[in-house]
This record gives sequence, C-alpha cells and structure tokens, in this order.
Amino acid sequence: MHKEPGDGTGPVVRNRRAWHEFHIEDRIEVGLVLEGTEVKSIREGRANLADAYARPEGGELWLHGMHIAAYQAGNLHVDTQPRRPRKLLAHRQEIRRLTQKVQERGYALVPLALYFVRGRAKLELALAKGKKVYDKRRALAERDAERDLQRTLSERHSE
Repeated sequence: MHKEPGDGTGPVVRNRRAWHEFHIEDRIEVGLVLEGTEVKSIREGRANLADAYARPEGGELWLHGMHIAAYQAGNLHVDTQPRRPRKLLAHRQEIRRLTQKVQERGYALVPLALYFVRGRAKLELALAKGKKVYDKRRALAERDAERDLQRTLSERHSE
C-alpha cells in the first residue's frame, strides 16, 4: 500500500538539517494555527522547515521562517504570505518552561517535523543547542566509519 504524505502515517515535512546543526535535548509536540488553504498545501508536502525557528513572544510561541507554498487549486485572489509568523499552541506551563530554557545561553527552539494527528497539523519542536564546527566534523566522521563497517560486514556475509 502506497502511503500518501499527510495521511497521518508519518511526517509530511522533516527538517533533516536540524540534526546536523544542533544537539537535540528535548522534544515537544505543539499545534499550529493555519489559515485558508495552508493545510491542503502542507498535505501535498509543499512546506519547508529548513530555515524555521520558534521564539517565545509575549507568553506565546511563534514559528518564524517556515515556508508554505500557495495551494495551486485554491483561490488565486487571496493574498497568501508563505513565510508569515505562525502561532504555536502549547500548554502554558510548557511555554513557560521552554521560555526559561531559551533564555539560557545557546538554546534554541527548532522544528523537526510537521505531520497530522487526527486531521490536525502538529509540529515536533526541539529544545536544542547549536553544534560547534568540530562537533559537526566528528559526527560526519562517525557516520562514515559506521557506514564503512556496515559495508565490510555485508561484504563478508555475501561471500
């Protein structure tokens, strides 16, 4: 059975770069306030989290930099703003906890994935600390070493 993006079986959009750029320390699922045909566009997989980040503002969480392309079959007369700030929905105590952590040095709120749960758009948000250049190099070297090891093992089993 072929799984369509947005059918509730997995993430519609992933932020793969976040795992390379940050040390992920904590994850939380939050809701997302969307307007008009943005939901349909997300279901088609026409969203991008690469440059997105969340920030607490006035006791609320806001997502900045996420791009949602205009829905092709939608009303062409409606002016859509693909990169507008979007409000995130979370419990008040979670917002307070995340705000305190973000005010600490080096922490950021980074979106990891966008998906649907029972028809509602959800965002997996991570409390993360930025990696240094040498950390990124070390992670790449470890991944290459693991890949070489797996290749060597698979060659031995095939002989």
